[in-house]
Amino acid sequence: MPSALAQRQIALAAVALLAAILGLAIASARGSDGPEQTLPARVGPWRDARAQPISSDLVGTTTGCGVQLRAETMGLGDPVLPCGAKIYVGFGDKDVLTQIVATGPEPAGVRFGITPALARSLGIEGRVTVRWSYAR
Repeated sequence: MPSALAQRQIALAAVALLAAILGLAIASARGSDGPEQTLPARVGPWRDARAQPISSDLVGTTTGCGVQLRAETMGLGDPVLPCGAKIYVGFGDKDVLTQIVATGPEPAGVRFGITPALARSLGIEGRVTVRWSYAR
């Protein structure tokens, strides 16, 4: 292969590599790693409910909704809402879209049982009042 042709191919490969790196840098700066996803709208007003984290001893068990609880499972237990129902739950200045993963809770005076991962995400320790709303 003549040296001029080899140099031209190397230069074209370098330009292609530079363009790919630049494209990744722009996408990363925008916080985009794919198509933009929109969250479902909240439906109705915020409601208040008592909630508390479920025992971490339940990690590894399967809920009445058929969900195997893992350390990273984010969700709620509720005796009324159907399994898989999408709801927003908030505490303090954080709101999270989550779903019903269990048919609990058992403790009297509590509406929602919160998985340990969701409790950590919201900064919840012990029994608290959370706000919640349905998601479309």
